[in-house]
Amino acid sequence: MNEDQTPQPAPGPSAPSHDGPSLLHGCPVSEPLGQRTVHTDRSRYLALMEALYRDGFESCIGVSGVDYLTHPGRDIPEGVTAERFEVVVELLSFSRRERLRVRCQVPVDDPVVPSLFDLWPGSEAHERETFDMFGIRFTDHPDLTRILMPEDWEGHPLRKDYATGHVPVQFKEAPK
Repeated sequence: MNEDQTPQPAPGPSAPSHDGPSLLHGCPVSEPLGQRTVHTDRSRYLALMEALYRDGFESCIGVSGVDYLTHPGRDIPEGVTAERFEVVVELLSFSRRERLRVRCQVPVDDPVVPSLFDLWPGSEAHERETFDMFGIRFTDHPDLTRILMPEDWEGHPLRKDYATGHVPVQFKEAPK
């Protein structure tokens, strides 16, 4: 490819549906703000991620959580049931010069998804942070312990129902 050519996504198991959104490995795809995003539930999450790894997404550059407790009305394609939590994964394919976001819906009553550590070992710290801040557990993670908060800390500070606290601040009197 010449330098002035824009890279095109490699052909893959993606097919537009005549009645709905396009699909990638059986999961709906959207493009909010130009960012290609695949939506899944946790039952299809690991199979989707394994397929994307085989498709050439060599790098997982981030895993994070989102709590939609106070914002339930978000854009999700038809066929995907909105849950309170999401695990959001950012993937890169250097060989194809492509970026992809994956949004996995996670129920509040059982916030557990499979770990991506065996596919992308660099996801280890990201999953620990998501566990620590949101309480989303990752099965088969090699060391799912707190990474930011003390081990004896109760709760998960980035959950929308986590009580906010405050530390009193003493101000010095302004010079006259």
